[in-house]
Formats: sequence, structure tokens, C-alpha cells
Amino acid sequence: MTATLSVPNSLESVLGKEAEDLLSFKAKVSKDMLHLPGPDFVDRIFAASDRNPQVLRSLQQLYSAGRLANTGYLSILPVDQGIEHSAGASFAPNPIYFDPENIIKLAIESGCNAVATTLGVLGMVSRKYAHKIPFILKLNHNELLTYPNQFDQIMFASVEQAWNLGAVAVGATIYFGSEQSTRQIQEVSEAFERAHELGMATILWCYLRNNAFKQDKDYHLAGDLTGQANHLGVTIKADIIKQKLPEYNYGYAAVAKATGESYGKTNDRVYTDLLTDHPIDLTRYQVLNCYCGRAGLINSGGASSKNDFAEAVRTAVINKRAGGCGLISGRKTFQRPFEEGVKLFNAIQDVYLSPDVTIA
Repeated sequence: MTATLSVPNSLESVLGKEAEDLLSFKAKVSKDMLHLPGPDFVDRIFAASDRNPQVLRSLQQLYSAGRLANTGYLSILPVDQGIEHSAGASFAPNPIYFDPENIIKLAIESGCNAVATTLGVLGMVSRKYAHKIPFILKLNHNELLTYPNQFDQIMFASVEQAWNLGAVAVGATIYFGSEQSTRQIQEVSEAFERAHELGMATILWCYLRNNAFKQDKDYHLAGDLTGQANHLGVTIKADIIKQKLPEYNYGYAAVAKATGESYGKTNDRVYTDLLTDHPIDLTRYQVLNCYCGRAGLINSGGASSKNDFAEAVRTAVINKRAGGCGLISGRKTFQRPFEEGVKLFNAIQDVYLSPDVTIA
């Protein structure tokens, strides 16, 4: 299936001076090492796993919905920012999204594979929409009303509640590297086990959180560190990994140098044989750490800005060429007029539908 980019200009003009580099780059690690997205992805990857038939059905529902149906790629609307960033900060730019129904309507109108949001949002409209678009219930959140702020993910919902309202998958966040990460790993691992028992797929937001990661650069976005977070995520059987697009390299070395202490464990061959500073190589390393793509990597679209369309298309190109399986974009879409949000989602999806954007 081919597509015309849903932005006023060609793909090259949207990418600007990076166009040739991003569209023709040859990755350091061969794509032959990867399990790439495709129409048969669930059967090819998960039919041999220990996931029960209900989980396979739920995964197939995710991969069979929306404009990207049966391509192996995912386009997801996530709206948990009303808790993570406060409702005022999230929805004041477009107050219609204080109403949960408009969140679901945006996902449907945009041709998304699924909508990922809170217990309250899905519970308020589940009987009307659970059969019209796949639901992903985000189980835990970082609420910022407590003072002083506590940067911790706490459970807001149970797996049973997700099943009762018709969700096909549950999502959760772990702040790897934080003081609370041990407890979060245990909580989410248990929740994912229960979700699989009930036939739901599992999606993990694998975020880093530690002040030591902020040095001369923000190494929360380092390819080597985020790659390891992904590997921890698939270890507790996340079927899909959500990760921020990497921007930097040498995170391990930077933290060790800044703290004056030995930090973590890595190997020089990571940097000589697997990684470069190029965003496609950095993202491919994230894919490698998702069991070579057996667990699909979706990157996040990031905060809203004046260059949303170009940034979203750029992220989609990098994710697809690296071997990822899609994009999850929230604030860039719902903090703008409804029809513009739809167009932005369509622009992202067109990258995955375009035969001109190949695997590097």
C-alpha cells in the first residue's frame, strides 16, 4: 500500500537538509539481524512464544486496526498527560480534550491502531467505543500534585479493571535508574504476568530517571542507556516497548566520568561494532535490545512545538529505517485543533505506508 505524505510538501522538503542523510543512510548493524515488522508479524514472532491464544488475538487486534492495519506497524494515541503533566498543562491549549470522548474520537478519526489512556477516560466511554478501536489501559502514573514532587510511578488501576472495560492491552511505565525502580520492576512484572493470563498484550514505557544522567548532555536520551532499559523491559515480557528517540551516545562513560565512580557495565564493541552517533544507528541499538525486534519498538513523538509536523515525520523516518514498528504521539496531536491533529497522525502513518522509506 502506498501513500502520499499528508503534509503540504514532499518528504524531502519536510526533512530539509537532513533528507539525503536520513533517507539513504546505511546502518552499522545489518537489517538481516532483525525481525522486521510485516503483515505476518504476530504469527511469525509470537505464535512460537508462551503467549496464550487470547494474547495472540489481542496482539492481532492491535496490528489489524486503523490505517496501518496488517502492515506490522503501529500508530497509537497516548493521553495520560492529564496526570503526568497536569490536566491544565495538557489540555488548556485545546480544552475539548477535558472530555474523554474527544480523545477516543481523535484516535478513531486519525486511523490509529489504538488509544492508550487512563482508567477514568476508558471507563467513562468503554461501552460506546471498546468494540470500535483497541483500548490500551495505562496502569500507573507519576502524579505531580504532591509537594514536593515525587518522581515515582504508582499504580492507579488493576489489570482486572483493564479486562473488565474491554482493553486488549495494558501499559505501564518504569523509571529505570530511579530510587524506586526496584519496586516498579516488581509491580509491573506481576501486572504483566496477570495481563497475559487474562489474554491482554503488554506495553512498557521504558524511561530513564536519575539526576546523574544529566551531565553536559541529557543522557536520559543516550542510545546505550535507553537500549539497556529496553532490554530490561523485554525481560519482564513486554510485548511492545515504548522509548524516547535517542539523541546521544556514550551515556555509560559520561555518567562514570561525571560521578567519578564506575557505573554499570558495557563493552567497547558496543561503540566500535554496533553504535555510531547517527540517530538511525542509535535507534537500531534500541531495536537490538528488544530481542532484535521480536518485541516491537515504538518511539514517542515528544512535546508539542512550532515544528510538530517536521519533527513527527523525522521521528517516524528514523524509527522505520532503524527497524522499529511505529510511533506513539500525544501532545503534538491533541494540543492543536482537531483536524490538524488528524493530519499530523496521517503524516506519520504515511511514512510507514510509503515504499520510499526503506529499512536501513
